[in-house]
Amino acid sequence: MKKLTPIEYGRMACETIMQKYEPEKLPPYYKEKNMGMFAYHQGVFLSGMNRIFQKTREQNLFDYMKAWVDSHVDENGKIVTEWKGGWCSLETLDFRQPGLLMYPLYEETKDERYMSVVKYLVESLKDYPTNSKGGFWHMTEQDNQMWLDGLYMAGPITAMYADKFQKPEFFDLAATQVIVMYENMKDEKSGLLVHGWEETGTIGWANPKTGKSQEVWGRAMGWYVTALVDILDYIPEECEKRQKLIAIEKELLETLVKYQDESGRWYQVVDKGGQEGNWLENSCSCLITYALAKAVKKGYLEPEYYEAARKGYEGVIDSLYYDEEGLLQIGDICVGTCIDDGDYQHYINRGKAVNDLHGSGAFVLMCSEFEYKNVLFPE
Repeated sequence: MKKLTPIEYGRMACETIMQKYEPEKLPPYYKEKNMGMFAYHQGVFLSGMNRIFQKTREQNLFDYMKAWVDSHVDENGKIVTEWKGGWCSLETLDFRQPGLLMYPLYEETKDERYMSVVKYLVESLKDYPTNSKGGFWHMTEQDNQMWLDGLYMAGPITAMYADKFQKPEFFDLAATQVIVMYENMKDEKSGLLVHGWEETGTIGWANPKTGKSQEVWGRAMGWYVTALVDILDYIPEECEKRQKLIAIEKELLETLVKYQDESGRWYQVVDKGGQEGNWLENSCSCLITYALAKAVKKGYLEPEYYEAARKGYEGVIDSLYYDEEGLLQIGDICVGTCIDDGDYQHYINRGKAVNDLHGSGAFVLMCSEFEYKNVLFPE
């Protein structure tokens, strides 16, 4: 396989998805119901696509992203629901993440519809249920459950909204989610964060004393460090919690490097790489690599951590292949997962997918963070 620049790889991953799916039919899309979803699956991929667009200014990338959003947002700036063939439920954090696409769309078009969507998605968090420490439940029907994934779903959009709309109370809301998760989901043995926490300890997967789930799931850990490094883009220097957030990101990334496989990638269950059945997973590897590279560039990590980022990037690139049509294929992607019983077997037995948007999106994000001829890719 000919080695390309990071932006070229990101562009190829976008092209693979664009050739396979019309924008309004990006998965999850239910053909039998003619129903799409306004969800993080599409949101993470299109967020990566937007990053590539910002660097290349290739109009077809922007047009594809806009077409998907416009298939879900009506002329009044409302997210369309089942009556028009789409679906969005604010009963879970997962369906707020695509709001991240709205500000770049507004910047290019000055269409106020997009700002209406952001305002709706974030302001409605004021009425979203929380546990006693102020942490959002992952879903409104799952009392007191926090999932690590939720930080990516609602954290960056909340911090972005606070910055763009001059609403400082939302800086604190985003920072609170980071800190509550860190303080209550940290596994003391590994130094990483487990997938879930339920403060009463009464649900099946929760430790009855600590409320923590059992395992450190790779993609959840990747979501967290990616979300946090992006949240820090918006948290102002004068915010009293900013330094604590930086310290958390630094600590977790330094710890993650200790679990990096010699191939450069990370495992599905991060801290159990040597155990039977565990496997190297690409979506978490891309997200962790993205966070490492960005944290070094921002000065949150020492420059020597560029080597871990470079190794992560190369490890993912080495796992890629092309199909018979010459389209880029990203394999070793865990399909979505709940916590369920939360044991080791649950995570290692999850299915593997190729070009699933969880992984394609994480891959494009990773590629967008590297620039040709920089310290990672010298001439």
